Amino acid sequence: MNATTLTSYAAPQSATVVVDGARSEAGISRKAVAAAVAGNALEFYDFVIYAYFAVYIGKTFFPVNGEFGSLLAAVATFGVGFFTRPLGGVLIGAFADKAGRKPAMILTVALITVGTLGLAATPSFASIGMAAPIIVVLCRLLQGLALGGEVGPATALLIEAAPPSQRGLYSSWQIASQGLAVAVGGIFGLTLSLLLSPQDLAAWGWRVPFLVSLLLVPIAIYIRRSLPETHGRAEERSGAAIVSSVFREHRKILILGVLASASTAVASQVGNYMVTYAVQVLKLPAALSQGSVLMGGATTFAFALVGGALCDRLGRRAVNLLPRLALMLLIVPLFAWLSGAPGAATLLTVTAVLAALTAMFGTAGLVQIPELLPIAVRATGLSLVYAIGTSIFGGTTQFVVTWLLAITHDPMAPAWYVVVMSAVSTLAIWMLPESRNVDVNR
Repeated sequence: MNATTLTSYAAPQSATVVVDGARSEAGISRKAVAAAVAGNALEFYDFVIYAYFAVYIGKTFFPVNGEFGSLLAAVATFGVGFFTRPLGGVLIGAFADKAGRKPAMILTVALITVGTLGLAATPSFASIGMAAPIIVVLCRLLQGLALGGEVGPATALLIEAAPPSQRGLYSSWQIASQGLAVAVGGIFGLTLSLLLSPQDLAAWGWRVPFLVSLLLVPIAIYIRRSLPETHGRAEERSGAAIVSSVFREHRKILILGVLASASTAVASQVGNYMVTYAVQVLKLPAALSQGSVLMGGATTFAFALVGGALCDRLGRRAVNLLPRLALMLLIVPLFAWLSGAPGAATLLTVTAVLAALTAMFGTAGLVQIPELLPIAVRATGLSLVYAIGTSIFGGTTQFVVTWLLAITHDPMAPAWYVVVMSAVSTLAIWMLPESRNVDVNR
């Protein structure tokens, strides 16, 4: 099933939207769905492309001695971008609940553009010394701020615009668009690896994907300006009062949501880490390693939509639990197979299985949590769950995995880390109620 068909299937017969402050049943257009997805894909592309070129970025900005030294510095800087996500979730999420989803989503695109421009244009450490890594860190902080505030408003809009029977499928476009970003990043990485020498790739080639994304920014802003508004109720409370309400009245959902998102964040970042893992640990060619990114992105795109459809048919909890349990059982044997017989077949298979299962339960979590929150605090609550979970767990994953590999020299370290965090999330999900039949306009 291609993207056009899925978009057609996702288009509702009717949905509640807000136009000029009045609620109606006119329905959200395919263009509006595409606008939310395209902007989200662009922002995640900008953020995750850093992970794909971490080896080269480390050598450019962090000339630390040792085999893992510059890589550790690079992935640590990648993780820095996660630590401003909670701040973005608080500020932009509350802004979305107070002023509406649309202005918040335009703001996030503008913020991440500035961060991306800085990354693409910063000279190397050899050229400007310590200023280089400082600028890179600041750019990552700004990108993290933008993404921390992106997921809540975008997902809230998709859920609120969807017919009740298709909210899972609608919200799945959030994860699917992330998969699209990963796939496009993989195409760039693979193409550059095939066209450029290792020396050119390290010297300037890794900057090309960042520069290309800047050309798409005007398009993303333009199409987001055409979005409908799904939260037209004037919110008189301040942003601080909205955030306080989430912590005071919805603390249980917030805590369980963060714990439930832990394994999603870890598994996603292990998937993003596969390029570095393949090059650094398995000693596979760069072109093959970048090919695994394309596989992961395409699989995420497809199985996020599958997961969304299953959420509407089977319920949120079933799709949140079963793929997660399957990953716990399969990840160690898969990594043992990969480390014992590294090659194209094993790398692509392991990447595909990891991406497929993560996309399914990631989609279920992304629809279940906002459905359990009232519309007045939905963007803020989801932003906080997503931002805190990805900051604590996702933001540290690549550094933790690299550190474990460096001290243990055990290629199974990433798999065991996924198992441990999956067990934590499974317990949290078991305590969350089913949300398929709730009224999201309450």
